[in-house]
Amino acid sequence: MSLLLTRRRTAAAVLTAALLVPLAACGNDDSSAKPSDSSAPGSGAPAANLTVLAAASLTDVFKEAGAAYEKENPGTKVTFSFAGSQELAAQVKQGAPADALVTADTKTMDGLSGETGTPTVIARNRLVIAVGEGNPEKVSSLKDLADTKLKVVLAAPEVPVGRYSKQILDAQKIEVKPVSQEPNVRAVLSKVELGEADAGLVYKTDAETAPDKVDAIDIPDAENAVASYPAATLKASKHSEAAAAFVAWLSTPAAQKILQGAGFQQP
Repeated sequence: MSLLLTRRRTAAAVLTAALLVPLAACGNDDSSAKPSDSSAPGSGAPAANLTVLAAASLTDVFKEAGAAYEKENPGTKVTFSFAGSQELAAQVKQGAPADALVTADTKTMDGLSGETGTPTVIARNRLVIAVGEGNPEKVSSLKDLADTKLKVVLAAPEVPVGRYSKQILDAQKIEVKPVSQEPNVRAVLSKVELGEADAGLVYKTDAETAPDKVDAIDIPDAENAVASYPAATLKASKHSEAAAAFVAWLSTPAAQKILQGAGFQQP
């Protein structure tokens, strides 16, 4: 009897174990419990659809950088919204859905300290005088912009590049009466490209995006201003880990190579 009882108990234990295995497997396969930011295949960065608000002067280089980031992080999609930094700040304050912010100055970013994580400067830039191809008006320096016969266009003073422009002109005691004040640096460049202005102050990197339409007149370092580009996550982001991973990536050698290849300076 004892031998038969032992065999029955052994058979019951084996059957119970066999039934528990598939139940355990089913319990681990709950597709409804996936986190909002799952890890991308082959990458340590969480996968997500990110929206990044970025200064207009980053338009071309960030399109390249975004494509590179998506390639490195399968499953992640980066969508950019470009505008003047002051416009981006207004969007953040109004609660626009976004995950990260990159401005063309630290002043604008500092004004959003309650809305962002700790910012990191990812690049720097300098100003140049943009003129029509061939420099038909023979502009050679900042002083030439004071000529009332010259149609000069600047960015509005609340725009970072407009503030930098005012800073360097005031420092040299040069009075310029612009024919228009634009909402971002790309609008200034466009005026010169289209021949609607003889000259305008833009970032060096913006002038380099239109080599067949404008020439860039360098401004000596002693008369110039250095623009800093801070990047930060937004506290309202629904993909905080993925946003932080993207912001951190902007300081990596891979991202810096792209930025510096476009003419941006090291942070």
